[in-house]
Amino acid sequence: MTETFPRPTPPDTRTVPIPILHQDPLFVVVAKPSGLAVHRGLAQDPTFALQRVRDLLGQHVFPVHRLDRPTSGALLMALNPEAARALHDQFEHRTVTKHYRALVRGWAPEDGVIDSPLPRTEGGPQVEAFTRFHRLQKVKRASWLDVVPRTGRMHQIRRHLRRIDHPVIGDVSLGDGQVNRLFRERCGLWRLALHAAVLAFDHPSTGARVQVDCPLPADLRKPLERLGVQP
Repeated sequence: MTETFPRPTPPDTRTVPIPILHQDPLFVVVAKPSGLAVHRGLAQDPTFALQRVRDLLGQHVFPVHRLDRPTSGALLMALNPEAARALHDQFEHRTVTKHYRALVRGWAPEDGVIDSPLPRTEGGPQVEAFTRFHRLQKVKRASWLDVVPRTGRMHQIRRHLRRIDHPVIGDVSLGDGQVNRLFRERCGLWRLALHAAVLAFDHPSTGARVQVDCPLPADLRKPLERLGVQP
């Protein structure tokens, strides 16, 4: 009998754990779960990552970059305005290295660079956008990728991978609905298969290179294991 994977109960964003991956007097890196927004948005979520981390640390935190709500992984926040400016400048000058893991539809090329303009914000003008990827593994009807965005445009990885006909599996707005349903039934993948796995930047005070790795959360790791992916 084929195993079925019913839709899991959505986690309560007010209580879902947010592990601290690295903490310093000037910044903190946490593991943001899928489904939790970074900021309070138009949806008026009951809670959001900035609030949760503020409450966890007992002090104000400052946003440095964003992750889409359905994306999990390493999220950097500064602990004072000066550190926030210094870290934000690194993102603007592209000295921050970000590695994502993505499960995409079909067998992607072994390596590739996507050079296709995207807007910075919804409805804004098109500006340059670059994404590099490397295929780590092929599985049935899908590829497991290491993805490195060189710019930080709105939904960049999801939009770029769709443009080369390899949308991220589980993407309900930019993906393939039929394929999403297949992977929900086949391995219980009910979320976006995109994870911010590595974040590297220069310490805002010492200049030393800091690299933070973020393990795959269970809601992504377990479906991947069922597929035979070796994360």
